[in-house]
Amino acid sequence: MRELAAHDRPREKLLHAGAGALGDNELLAIVLGSAGSRAGVLTVANAVLQESGGLHDLARASAADLRRVHGIGEARAAQVLAAIELGRRTLLRGAAARVQILRAQDAVIYLMPQFGSRGVEHFGVLLLDTRHRVMRTVVVSMGTLDTSLVHPREVFREAVAGSAAALVLFHNHPSGDPTPSAEDVELTGRLAMAGRLVGIDVMDHVILGDGRYYSFKEAGRL
Repeated sequence: MRELAAHDRPREKLLHAGAGALGDNELLAIVLGSAGSRAGVLTVANAVLQESGGLHDLARASAADLRRVHGIGEARAAQVLAAIELGRRTLLRGAAARVQILRAQDAVIYLMPQFGSRGVEHFGVLLLDTRHRVMRTVVVSMGTLDTSLVHPREVFREAVAGSAAALVLFHNHPSGDPTPSAEDVELTGRLAMAGRLVGIDVMDHVILGDGRYYSFKEAGRL
């Protein structure tokens, strides 16, 4: 980076003009830092963005994905993943805010920042009180959704222990397409039936995609 004029170096540019003046590659270059790489940090940042398909898809990258780029080792991969997670968390509401879930869009606004761009499938539940305010978010399983592993016992254990009055099922589709599969439909019906048996209302099952969602409630399938 010595060949760049001082005002064109990402770090100096940020301090001089503010973070908004930097391009995606320049912001990523600052996250990566310059130590330990023979390749210029901007070159590495550009390669990361190209390999991942741009900044939006970078949020789905794993450490293994990042390490495929020349100049990215374990330390730099960890730095990028930590920065992405910090960005996600800034979009989440404060823990003190008791968010009320009255419709699918409420659940989507609450869940999308944290789970919508995950590169691995997460299945979980929002536990709600009698006024349908969020008590806890519980991730039940991670990885390819295997309906045989998402047992009602696992789903309702936390709900019963926490005296939840209702819950919202959710999971993300890493493909970005929230259209439910046949397995999603079967699982939703099975868990809704279990909820009726234990007296805990399954309000909805929301599938999160790439800026889109599918609600079983809105679709009239729950």
